[in-house]
Amino acid sequence: MTLNSTVAQVTDRIIARSRPTRTAYLERMARAVAAGPARSHLTCGNQAHAYAAMGYDKAALADARAPNLGIVTAYNDMLSAHQPFETFPALIKDAVRKAGGTAQVAGGVPAMCDGVTQGQTGMELSLFSRDVIALAAGVALSHNTFDAAVFLGVCDKIVPGLVMAAASFGHIPAVFLPAGPMTSGLPNDEKAKVRQQFAAGEIGRDKLMEAEMASYHGPGTCTFYGTANSNQMLMEFMGLHLPGASFVNPNTPLRDALTAAGAERAIAITALGNDFRPASQVLDEKAFVNGIVGLMATGGSTNLVLHLPAMARAAGIILDIDDFAALSAVTPLMAKVYPNGLADVNHFHAAGGLGFMIGELLDAGLLHPDTVTVAGDGLAHYTKEPKLQGDHVEWHDGTGKSLNDKILRPAHDAFQPSGGLKSLEGNLGRGVIKTSAVAPERHVIEAKARVFHDQEDVKAAFRAGEFTEDTVVIVRFQGPRANGMPELHSLTPTLAVLQDRGLKVALVTDGRMSGASGKVPAAIHVCPEAAMGGPLAKLRDGDLVRLDAGAGTLEVLEDGFEIRAPVTADLSANGQGLGRELFEVFRQNVGLATEGAATVV
Repeated sequence: MTLNSTVAQVTDRIIARSRPTRTAYLERMARAVAAGPARSHLTCGNQAHAYAAMGYDKAALADARAPNLGIVTAYNDMLSAHQPFETFPALIKDAVRKAGGTAQVAGGVPAMCDGVTQGQTGMELSLFSRDVIALAAGVALSHNTFDAAVFLGVCDKIVPGLVMAAASFGHIPAVFLPAGPMTSGLPNDEKAKVRQQFAAGEIGRDKLMEAEMASYHGPGTCTFYGTANSNQMLMEFMGLHLPGASFVNPNTPLRDALTAAGAERAIAITALGNDFRPASQVLDEKAFVNGIVGLMATGGSTNLVLHLPAMARAAGIILDIDDFAALSAVTPLMAKVYPNGLADVNHFHAAGGLGFMIGELLDAGLLHPDTVTVAGDGLAHYTKEPKLQGDHVEWHDGTGKSLNDKILRPAHDAFQPSGGLKSLEGNLGRGVIKTSAVAPERHVIEAKARVFHDQEDVKAAFRAGEFTEDTVVIVRFQGPRANGMPELHSLTPTLAVLQDRGLKVALVTDGRMSGASGKVPAAIHVCPEAAMGGPLAKLRDGDLVRLDAGAGTLEVLEDGFEIRAPVTADLSANGQGLGRELFEVFRQNVGLATEGAATVV
C-alpha cells in the first residue's frame, strides 16, 4: 500500500526540521559504537568492582566475550502496575544465562502513582519525575559495562523517562519489558458513575471506597485506556516491545515467557552479534510518526502529546503539536476503550488488539512499514500474535479481523474518520484538545469565563451552587513553571455533573488532564502559561470565551483584551512541602509544554 500523503509530508517536515539536531545525535552515537564493547576499555580495578557480587557469572563477565545485559527497573510494590517487576530480574538473569550471556540490575528509578497523588500535593512532582527517571536511568547505565539494556516500566511518566534515557544511551540496544494489565474488575463506567454520585453528595465515602477498591483490585496496570496503557501501545508501534507483549496479564505463563524472550532478544541484537540494533536506529523519525498514528487510532492519552516531544528531543528529533493534529486528521479512530467507550484494555486485547490494528493501518498506508524494530526489520512483525509453546513463545499470524466491532473496527469502517485530537490556536495561546470521547454537539463551547487559580476552588464553587449557566472554567497558574503542571483529573466528576445537568461546560487550562479524562471538552497545555505572563493571565470573570475544536481555535471575544496587563499570582506556597523544595531548579528551567515541558533535553 502506498504511504498516505499526509503521513509522508509530516514525516518529511519532521526530518527537515530535525536535521541539525538529529545529525549531531547520530554522529555522537556512531562515535560511541565505534569505541567497541564498553567493558574492554575498563581497567581491571573498574571491572573487579562491577563483578564482585556476581558469583557464578564472574568468569563470563571478566572474559568479556558474552554480552552483558543491564536491567533498569522501576519496581515498587505501591504501584499495582509495577509490583510484578519484583520477580523479573531473576527470570531475566536465568534466561540470559541459558542463552550464553550475563545480566545485572544496573539500577532502579523512581516510579510514582498518579492514582495515589491525583488531586494531592504530590501530583506537583509527577511531571518532573519523568526527567528524574531519565537522569536515574542515565546514572544506572553510566557504569558503561553493558552491551544492551532492558527497561522495566509501565506507567505515566516512567516509560517516557526511560525512553529518554534509552535514546541518550542509543549506542546500545534497548528492549522494553511490560508487566501487563490487571484482570478486569468493576467496569470503569460504573466506577465513574459512583464518583459522580459522590461529587453530587448522593452517596457517602463508604460506597465510593467500595467501588474504587473493586476497580483497582490486583497486580497490573489500571485497565482503562489512560496514559499507562497508551505507553504500552506506543512501545509496540515504535518497535521497542516484542510483538503482542503489551496487554498480557501479569503472573501468567505467557507473561513470563515473553519476559524471558525479551531478555534473550536483547542479548541477540548487541554489537557482539550479527544483528546489531542500537536504540538510536529504532528511535528515528518514522518510528515517532508511527507512534503518533497509534495514539490517534486508539484514542490514547493527551499526556503523550506532552511526552512524545520530550522523548523525541532525546533522539535529536523535533516534534510540534501541529504534527499531532495533521496526523490525527487522517487517522481513523478504530478503538472504543474507556474513557472513549465501555470496554477495558483486556476486552480490547481479546478483540484483536494492537496486532489487528497495526495490520489494518499498514494496509491503509498510514504507518511506515520499513522501520527498524527490536523484533526485526519492518513493522509487519507487530501483526503477529505470541503463543505459548511449552515454556517458550512463538509468533503466529493474528486473527486478521476484529472479534468485537463494538470495541475494535477496521480502518475502512472506523468509529470516526479522525483520531480526535486537535491543536488549538488563538489569542489565548496554543494548546490541544482530545475530542474522541466528547459528544459532537459539545465541540464548540462559547460562554462566559469563570477564572480560578486552584482546582480546589472550582470544587468549592460547585458545592456552593455557583455554576448555574453555561461556563468556560479557567484554571490557570497550573503550568510546569507555576507548580509542576499537575493533572486536574479530580475536576472531571465535578464538571461531568454540571454537563449532565444540561449546562455547556468546558475547561481551559495551562495544566494537564489525565488520560482517563474524557467527555468534558478541555483545552489543555495552553502556552505560554500564565506564570510566564501568557494570555490566560489576562482573563477576567465574565469574559466571553470561545473554544472551537472543529476550527482549532481558542479565543476570548473581548475588545482590548490584548492590551490588558497580565495578573500575577503568589506561587510561593508551590515551592514547599512534600519534596517540592527539591524541584525549584526544575520549575525555573522547564521548557514550554508544547515542546515537552522538559528540563533535561
